[in-house]
Amino acid sequence: MSAKPVKSGLQARIATAVPLIASFLAALYLAPLALWIGLTGLVTFLAALEWAKMAGLNRTATVFFGILTVSISSSLSVAAPDLALPFYPAVLFWLLAPILLARLVKIQPPAIHLLLGAIVLVPTHLGMVMLREIGPDLLFIVVGVVVIADTAAYFSGRQFGKHKLAPSISPGKTWEGAIGAWLAITAYALALFFYIPDTLRLDSLPQALALFWGLFGLSVLGDLFESTLKRQAGIKDSGNLLPGHGGVLDRIDSLTAVLPVAALFWIWLK
Repeated sequence: MSAKPVKSGLQARIATAVPLIASFLAALYLAPLALWIGLTGLVTFLAALEWAKMAGLNRTATVFFGILTVSISSSLSVAAPDLALPFYPAVLFWLLAPILLARLVKIQPPAIHLLLGAIVLVPTHLGMVMLREIGPDLLFIVVGVVVIADTAAYFSGRQFGKHKLAPSISPGKTWEGAIGAWLAITAYALALFFYIPDTLRLDSLPQALALFWGLFGLSVLGDLFESTLKRQAGIKDSGNLLPGHGGVLDRIDSLTAVLPVAALFWIWLK
């Protein structure tokens, strides 16, 4: 009796994911810069709306927060696309996030909730623009970390999952799913190191593995932190815009941790 909901849920995920992936790839490789900033700004705006709703804001304040967030990120994308400064608060936050998660710290009052939203979402938008301007292939590789980790965790967790990863935060995640994702990311890093162009290859295999393992850890952290916000708000999904996936923030939660760090790493590398 339980197989039908699982199957229909998977079908909904696939039916939503296919056009999303196709649209992302088309925009990534074909859209001019202004359109790319606008499209990724729209994603940022929708994510900001969901973030503000979880903070308990009313409709007017929610829309204002969304407009303010995307205005800041879009302005910085145009005026200072190579500026490293906006990434530092996000990186600092993600370094501290494991402590917050371990102590089950509530993100309150709403002002703190919204400040964290700006710290997280503005650099996410900037990272999408900056990495794509360096090269679409680079952004594709970084986003691939999240997609591969998420997909591998989903299927390995369904197949082998028994031991809860963080039951007080996200009961559905398991250590078996995380291990499956880690193995997939390791294979991904190895394949890229040996087959990508020299312009994107890191100096050594240990450096490449360390980077990809770090990004994988951040992807898990971003997912768990958003789960904490949803648990605090008493909701299952951040929204219902994407059938089978929930809201926009549910889809980019891991990217909010991965993109700022990847962008800052590339700035340091240059």
